[in-house]
Amino acid sequence: MSLERPQAPDPYDLLPPQPSFTLESDEVQDGELMDKSFVAPMAGGDADHSPHLRWSGFPAETKGFAVTCFDPDAPTHSGFWHWVLVNLPASTTELASGAGSGGELPEGAFHVRNDYGEKAWGGAAPPEGDPSHRYVFAVHALDVDELDVTEDVSPAFVGFNLAFHTIARAVIRPLFSA
Repeated sequence: MSLERPQAPDPYDLLPPQPSFTLESDEVQDGELMDKSFVAPMAGGDADHSPHLRWSGFPAETKGFAVTCFDPDAPTHSGFWHWVLVNLPASTTELASGAGSGGELPEGAFHVRNDYGEKAWGGAAPPEGDPSHRYVFAVHALDVDELDVTEDVSPAFVGFNLAFHTIARAVIRPLFSA
């Protein structure tokens, strides 16, 4: 069953523009389909682990980072948060494959619950028959060492804080469809 609806806007098109820097991955590419290893088991995924990410070219005054993954195409009124990782030190410029799914995180970094209710990466899981969904991976360069949030806040609350502390943002948008 296909859910006919217009494509949602990119979430970062709705916020004030920010300078950009480079975000790359050895495992997912902008505009290309993701491998099933990044897909939730309920949607036929193999491993449900977070992809490798690497970033560079961020502002020299960066004091910390946050990493998020959001699906604006989910059939909800508010999209779907797959990953919210905060308080990465400014010395962090790469996350290994699986870092969001039980892998090692830098000291002080932690996950905020995603829309699955888990404090980890939650894989892609678009409804069967839906058009390809965009998975908007963003690395936010921050003007603070740490966001004033706990692991129990909502992704929207983290997003609210990011709006006031992001000095640059890097984004890639791989796709997946069931």
